[in-house]
Amino acid sequence: MGRVPDEASGAAPRAATPPALRPREFLRWGWRQLTSMRTALILLFLLAIASIPGSLIPQKRVDPSAVFLFKQRHPDLSPLFDRIGMFDVYSSVWFSAIYLLLFISLLGCIIPRSWLYLKASRARPPKAPRNLSRLSAYDAWESDASVAEEVERARALLRSERRRVEVYDVSHGEAAGIVVSAEKGYLREAGNLVFHIAVLVVLIGFAFTGLFGFKGSAAVIAGQGFSNTLTQYDDFTPGARFNTDSLSPFQFTVQRFNVAYKRSGEGAGIPLHFDAHLAVTPQPGTAPYDYDLRVNHPLQLGGVSVFLVGHGYAPDITVRDAKGVIVADGPVIFLPQDGSFTSFGVVKAPDAQPSQLGLEGYFFPTAALGPGAAPYSAFPGPLNPVLSLVAYHGDLGLDTGVPQSLYTLDKAKLTPYRSGSGRPMPLLLRKGQTVDLPDGAGTVTFNGLRTWVKLQINDQPGKVIPLVGVVAAILGLLCSLFIRPRRTWVRVRDEDGRTVVEVAALDRVSGGDPGRHVEQVAAALRPTDQEKRQ
Repeated sequence: MGRVPDEASGAAPRAATPPALRPREFLRWGWRQLTSMRTALILLFLLAIASIPGSLIPQKRVDPSAVFLFKQRHPDLSPLFDRIGMFDVYSSVWFSAIYLLLFISLLGCIIPRSWLYLKASRARPPKAPRNLSRLSAYDAWESDASVAEEVERARALLRSERRRVEVYDVSHGEAAGIVVSAEKGYLREAGNLVFHIAVLVVLIGFAFTGLFGFKGSAAVIAGQGFSNTLTQYDDFTPGARFNTDSLSPFQFTVQRFNVAYKRSGEGAGIPLHFDAHLAVTPQPGTAPYDYDLRVNHPLQLGGVSVFLVGHGYAPDITVRDAKGVIVADGPVIFLPQDGSFTSFGVVKAPDAQPSQLGLEGYFFPTAALGPGAAPYSAFPGPLNPVLSLVAYHGDLGLDTGVPQSLYTLDKAKLTPYRSGSGRPMPLLLRKGQTVDLPDGAGTVTFNGLRTWVKLQINDQPGKVIPLVGVVAAILGLLCSLFIRPRRTWVRVRDEDGRTVVEVAALDRVSGGDPGRHVEQVAAALRPTDQEKRQ
């Protein structure tokens, strides 16, 4: 740092400080930082890191029931995750900010670099350095052929190797002679640009599908149907530009669901295969056709994809109130809690008299008792199905105007039926069994067992755009990694009637072997013993 003397006051010299940036200069500096390649790589790395929670934490758009189960298991952590958007990572403010900054950074990198590459691609290969012998890859010899003959041989050889070739005639100075200048590797920078443009295309593709498509999910019980209307979805997330009136009017019925588990040995309980048999009606009035829906084999209907992403059990339960009136009847979806399909579910009977009834509890496909006499499911298949429910009476809270989940029971104004010890009384039911509620409040019957399938329904217009971008990015990356720009010079001059030939090469990136290249060029141009004898 320089020092500015203060002659008038005689004070000690003080350090000179650079002037503060004016607003326009500060904006220019910020733009250069944002559009630098280093910043683009940092943002790309941050985007990759920001995507990790979307793979580890259940997402509302993909599996709302898994989000519900996560919130039940982590009641203290879930409110924080809700505030910071962990259950909808790809639509969160912080993920969108990284996404947009990366888009702008790539755009700022690509435009000036494309202009520079266009100029460089039209440029002639450079002239040779004055002293070729200072290069690490160098060779020289004398020839009996004329200068013109050697120049023509060098030009033909380098052109046969698909290099851009230019001939310079330097008539004076230490570097006098005719120089054949050749260069290759222009596609390296082109590959680099293609890679960055492809990343931009991928971002545009995902943005396009997100704006004009939708994602939804629905749980459908075997034997029941699904129509592609908003009311049929358990969860529906449209893009900002998606028109819900444009939903394709298809429908299908889940005729049956098949699943087979490994019965014994290592890995017992692992599903060997599962599929759902559908009767599909693509348009109203058309004849239905059968379709076997399996994992990774989605049903395609007019640009909409239907995926099989999960399954579970739906016990068929009948609830009667104190007057014997049926107030709840039919299969109820229970959500799996573990790999053995111990499942949790809720039954609500708002029309029961004299007070509303609610039941919640667990379903065990293959019920067994643990060491502490706690029930659990020993196998995911329904070998010994048992329902364990707790009954409540009072106000279900359905008249408050606040929407409730089908899978939760608001117990703020409910009172459980208790046993003689004062604890909530569990109701254990096997298939076909009926139990009485205390105080003659009614009965609960476990009629049978159904299955349900979890379907994810997506409309992703333009999904081929990200695919094309990924393929182009891979090709561009391969070009930028394996193509090595190299400059080669062959200088031919006449010294006292003898033709002197010099060859040198220079790689513009490290890791190559220009010395071997010079040896190959020299071997092709140097006269053989037979030519010397002739």
